[in-house]
Amino acid sequence: MIKAILIINNHGKPRLLKFYDRLSDSDQQSVVRWCHSVVTKRSDRVCNFVEIGDEPPPGCPPELTGKGTKLVYRHYATFYFIFLVDPAESELGILDLIQVFVETLDKLFLIVCELDLIFHSEKVHFIIDEIIMGGMVLETSVSEILTAVESMNKLEASSPALAL
Repeated sequence: MIKAILIINNHGKPRLLKFYDRLSDSDQQSVVRWCHSVVTKRSDRVCNFVEIGDEPPPGCPPELTGKGTKLVYRHYATFYFIFLVDPAESELGILDLIQVFVETLDKLFLIVCELDLIFHSEKVHFIIDEIIMGGMVLETSVSEILTAVESMNKLEASSPALAL
C-alpha cells in the first residue's frame, strides 16, 4: 500500500503532498525534511529506493516510516517524486507508477514545470486520485487517465459553477 506521495523541488520546498494516513502538520513537515535529506544526499548512480530500518527516522512518525517502509523516488529536472510504500509494494512497480504519473503530467501540461504544479494543483490532485485511491493503485494507463481529465475539463467548461 502507498502511504504517501511527495513532490519536492531541489530546494526542499514541497509542491504536492498526499498522505494516506492522518498526520499532524508537524509530522508531515518532519517527513518532508527527512525525505528531502535522504534523496538529495544519494548519488545518481545508486538505486532509486531506500528501505527504512527497524527504527523510524528521528522526528518522523513510526506509523508512516516504520519497519519495512520503503522510500521510492525518481529525480526529474527540478523535482523529486517520492513515494513512501509498505513492504508489500514492488519497488519497480512504483517506479513505473511514477513514470506513468510524470508522462500524464507532461501530456497535460506539455512540458511540466514548477508553476504548473503550483497554479494547477487541483488538476494534479485529480490525476493522483485517478491513479491512486486510498493508497491502492487504480489506473496505470496514461490514455485512460487523460480521458478522465478531459471529461473533467469538459464538465467544468459546461458548468461555470464547477470551474475551479
